[in-house]
Amino acid sequence: MKVKINKEYHQKQEEIFREALENTDYKALVNKLKITEEEAFKNTVKLEDSLEELANCKKCHSLYECQNKVKGYVYFPELKESNLTFIYMPCKYQKEAFKLANSKNTTKSILDNASLKDIKITKNRANIIKWIKEYYDNFSPYKICKGIYLHGNFGTGKTYLLAALFNELKNKYNVSTEIVYVPELLRKLKEDLSLVGDKINYLENVEVLLLDDIGAEKVTEWGRDEILGTILQSRMNNGLPTFFTSNLTIEELEKNLGITKDSEDVVKAKRLIERIKYLTYDFELLGNNYREEK
Repeated sequence: MKVKINKEYHQKQEEIFREALENTDYKALVNKLKITEEEAFKNTVKLEDSLEELANCKKCHSLYECQNKVKGYVYFPELKESNLTFIYMPCKYQKEAFKLANSKNTTKSILDNASLKDIKITKNRANIIKWIKEYYDNFSPYKICKGIYLHGNFGTGKTYLLAALFNELKNKYNVSTEIVYVPELLRKLKEDLSLVGDKINYLENVEVLLLDDIGAEKVTEWGRDEILGTILQSRMNNGLPTFFTSNLTIEELEKNLGITKDSEDVVKAKRLIERIKYLTYDFELLGNNYREEK
């Protein structure tokens, strides 16, 4: 009976293998790996899994869209010393995420040490630096102090300027401050929905908040209405200082927020923009890209 089962199993594997050989992609992969027919036969199912994941990658445009078993990775065949092995290789979007994470670790260190006395004063920064100094001098945890929506081209130091202000406020007035990179916030919450309640509650109540690089995120109704909308409504109701940086003007941000993958909703986008306008003064910062100069 045992022999019969093994024989039937082998026949089934043979059928799977012969069907796989009719697939031009399968044959191309076997030829590229330069493996024997016997090795291909033993690993037919795994090779087909690899082909499926590679096909997913061709249609994918971001980590959000990944359909593979391990997000950001592809199940890939590799020949080592005549033996076929399978590993999970990071895709190009996952590699970009690794680079961004390393970059952000460096950036965080810079922002943590940002100071108003170290700010380089230039003509295009003068009015913003003046506003920041006056804000710092007149700040009180017990009165409503509107923040700013600081927009302009990439690398002009928008986040650094506000990080310097936040550090001074924290040191002098002992207030709680938080800088949140908006695209990363929404990505993390989408990946783990169990974090949503606590994170929203924290961002609703931290005394001074910067929502950094708003408009750079992938726009979804959920992120716009349920996350950002909820946070801003609460902070507006409680009069808590809220700051923004963006590469987009207010008008450009409104257009960007109005179009999601599934629909166009200018009314809800306008509602979010009205909250931002209520919470901030609008400032523009244009100039050299200091990141490229360093």
